[in-house]
Amino acid sequence: MLVRLLFALAAACAAPAALAQAWPAKPVRLVVPFAAGGTADMLGRLTAKKLSEAFRESFVVENRPGAGGALGSELVAKAAPDGYTLVVSGVASHVLAPALPRGVPYDPMRDFTHIALFGGPPSVLVVNPEVPAKNLAEFVELLKANPKKYSYGSPGNGTHGQLVAELFKQLARVQMQHVPYKGASGAITDLIAGHIPAASTTLSTAAGQIHAGRARALAISTGTRLPDYADVPTFAEAGYPDLIATIWFSLSGPASLPAPMVERLNAEVRKALDAPEVRERLKPEGIEPDPLSAAQFTAFVAAELKRWTPVVRASGANND
Repeated sequence: MLVRLLFALAAACAAPAALAQAWPAKPVRLVVPFAAGGTADMLGRLTAKKLSEAFRESFVVENRPGAGGALGSELVAKAAPDGYTLVVSGVASHVLAPALPRGVPYDPMRDFTHIALFGGPPSVLVVNPEVPAKNLAEFVELLKANPKKYSYGSPGNGTHGQLVAELFKQLARVQMQHVPYKGASGAITDLIAGHIPAASTTLSTAAGQIHAGRARALAISTGTRLPDYADVPTFAEAGYPDLIATIWFSLSGPASLPAPMVERLNAEVRKALDAPEVRERLKPEGIEPDPLSAAQFTAFVAAELKRWTPVVRASGANND
């Protein structure tokens, strides 16, 4: 009886390793819970191509947009932990949406295995060139002198753009009325038309207008200046060290994925993001990959939840 028990225990311990070793034996579905053409989609397709080459099996991208990334993420949360259904997770679907009033139908930590961090574009605070502020310090003075005059646009309620601006307002102790749009492009269009004085959005969305001189960048949410935007200061160097944030995306799977599988995926994702052609593709987006281990990335998600949940709730953002 004891011998049988020992054999059973050994078999149970070996099963996850054996599964990971044989995997993948068929195409892997990579769910992108956002529409085609966006940053999540671009990162998902870049990664899928590299993983297909590394594992000699197809990684097939499937766009399942809706509810700020919650629809596609829920699908993966309920999938079998066999490695054949993964998701492009991120700050929107796994940090911000869970903190909104109606929440999401999954737990962003308990219901997922977090595998690897891709990185993501930073936020940028831009103003119309007619706004009489050449830098962030002058803009703060302007807002304090006119506490009810100025507004800012963002890609929508509960988006990273809104929350970076709300955190800036808290830290600078200034007031700006939030004007939510259905996407970042609408905010930038109204900014350059003069309908709103300021906008908080992704750098990649505003880049063309910044280079053309139709929008003035006051600060960017990276830790250091980006080489392609060397004249744009960071919030940190302007006196707001807590405003280092990116709209990050990542790779996750259902809870309880076998550890050996997770380690293999993490290693290949890190290798893919370090490829020269991938780095060159990400550079114009302001995306700098962050090579974290699976354990480090899981801790990072937990820290982001702790950081942003009170900001979301204090902002009054909702699911609309």
